[in-house]
Amino acid sequence: MNPGAPGPADLILWGVLPYVVLVLVVGGLVWRYRYDRFGWTTRSSELYESRLLRIGSPLFHFGLLVVIVGHVVGLLVPDTWTRALGVSDTAYHVVALSMGIVAGVCTLAGITLLVWRRRTTGPVFSATTRNDKLMYAVLVLAIVTGLGMTVYFAGVALAGGHSGDYRETVSPWFRSIWFLRPDIAAMTAAEAPYKLHALMGLALFALLPFTRLVHAFSAPVGYLFRPYVVYRTRDPHSPASGQAVRTARRGW
Repeated sequence: MNPGAPGPADLILWGVLPYVVLVLVVGGLVWRYRYDRFGWTTRSSELYESRLLRIGSPLFHFGLLVVIVGHVVGLLVPDTWTRALGVSDTAYHVVALSMGIVAGVCTLAGITLLVWRRRTTGPVFSATTRNDKLMYAVLVLAIVTGLGMTVYFAGVALAGGHSGDYRETVSPWFRSIWFLRPDIAAMTAAEAPYKLHALMGLALFALLPFTRLVHAFSAPVGYLFRPYVVYRTRDPHSPASGQAVRTARRGW
């Protein structure tokens, strides 16, 4: 067997596991929607503590949004397309690494605050389940491996070294999954940090339908079309009270 040839472990990890995760995601979402619709929520704990939440949650979600956009571009857009648009490989990697580091730091700082808040605030910690703890552990590992990988390869590039381009290994493998012809050899040739981060990503997706992260699949589209919420007041002179409005006397 050639040193770079895929082995049985590669076949399982990069040829079978992605489809197992895909079945878990689709099946888990269908099951959750049918049998646990009222549990399809973040189980907000803002009532117990809001100071750290107001800082950590926007920081985490902002960083995560940029991370998701970066992954979509990096995994789904072939390098030939960016070159055709006049974007050189050097410019692409400079932008990707700089934005990746900023977004990764924001995401890690946000999740650190949220985990600290959950651990140090009594009522919030009491409402934390084992499911939440497992989810947070995998989520933190996915963020740390992604940020660590980005910082490592940025350092290699600054030092004048050469590192493997994920657009030649991970990206072709990811796109090939959707065509039901997984390019196992491409992922086998990827460097170890890429493989570790990909495994953490698969684990996170496998857990996603069964944790509070399921709210990521909910879009508040209904808020654009729902009627206004009508509140009634105890003031008998207010139109919202449903009683006749009495003309107020003129004041000074």
